[in-house]
Amino acid sequence: MFYKDDRLAIFIDGANLYAAAKSLGFDIDYKLLRQEFDRRGKLMRAYYYTALMEGEEYSPIRPLVDWLHYNGYCVVTKPAKEFTDTMGRRKIKGNMDIELTVDAMQLAPRLDHVVLFSGDGDFRPLIEALQRQGVRVSVVSTIRSQPPMIADDLRRQADNFIELDALRDIIGRPQREAQNGE
Repeated sequence: MFYKDDRLAIFIDGANLYAAAKSLGFDIDYKLLRQEFDRRGKLMRAYYYTALMEGEEYSPIRPLVDWLHYNGYCVVTKPAKEFTDTMGRRKIKGNMDIELTVDAMQLAPRLDHVVLFSGDGDFRPLIEALQRQGVRVSVVSTIRSQPPMIADDLRRQADNFIELDALRDIIGRPQREAQNGE
């Protein structure tokens, strides 16, 4: 499904990919991920989208965001919004769907292939719009988790579905050995 002369871009829904990889029991090595898709075609851009909590002294995602930015990813962030739901529980909302969609549509005329790392069914209209412009779309997520992390209509709309678990040996970070019998 990939051609060496394809102009391609990857769009990573950070929270969605993190949740999918975690459900499969591995961590993503973003350097290896970028190298893998560089091999599959002419990688024009690699985007990573995530919401960040503002006002926290330390955010666990900040080192990753900084590393991605320094290593050639276009990192798109926005402040996460904190709210209390009807049950009185503290919730955090940080949806990046619009930002990802706008960037993909703007870049589409200069691409042959888009690789979307997300299982969010809200992206089905985006895939349809990209396909109408002649862009092939591959979706990376998983059906091997319980429940599956990809919306069925998203998988059906894509030109190609790539099982994240099948990429484990290619883009997964090696598991650290437990220390001191932990």
